[in-house]
Amino acid sequence: MPDGGFSFPALVLNADFRPLSYFPLSTWTWQDAVKAVFLDRVSVLSEYDQVVRSPSFSMRLPSVIALRDFVPAARTPAFTRFNVFLRDSFSCQYCSTRRATQELTFDHVIPRAKGGRTSWENVVTACGPCNLRKGSKLPRECGMIPRQTPRRPTSFELQDRGRHFPPNYLHESWRDYLYWDSELLEV
Repeated sequence: MPDGGFSFPALVLNADFRPLSYFPLSTWTWQDAVKAVFLDRVSVLSEYDQVVRSPSFSMRLPSVIALRDFVPAARTPAFTRFNVFLRDSFSCQYCSTRRATQELTFDHVIPRAKGGRTSWENVVTACGPCNLRKGSKLPRECGMIPRQTPRRPTSFELQDRGRHFPPNYLHESWRDYLYWDSELLEV
């Protein structure tokens, strides 16, 4: 059994061998991956050196698995704080500063106090200082115009944007599957 506080997540690919999502990266726990192997729901493409054993069976833990059945991507992404940050590349739309997620907030371009709605078309990523400075003013009242006009992104746009923000953990066996469709540089 894996121990020592280490986890052995499996990268989950769709049946077309693309990750189900890039950000957050689609991974399953080793327990879920092993269960899916036994239920014949996935194909194992790569394995860790770590072995799990039972009295009558042993197997190397899967590091990359592909679903046997294709799962279509959602046509419209959910309107969440995280997806707004991802759409805006984790950058304040007023000062262009890139920040960690916990240092970001979102701003209503047209403040709610002035009839603004909480929607893709009216919410942008903002850092705390810019959000405080703008307050409940309209952009033209304070001279703070968002760098990009807020709009509803497509799922493809968010997936593409997510590929530019690698997760904290990347096993070497994952690299070929995460970036196989990236443009290669000639050296």
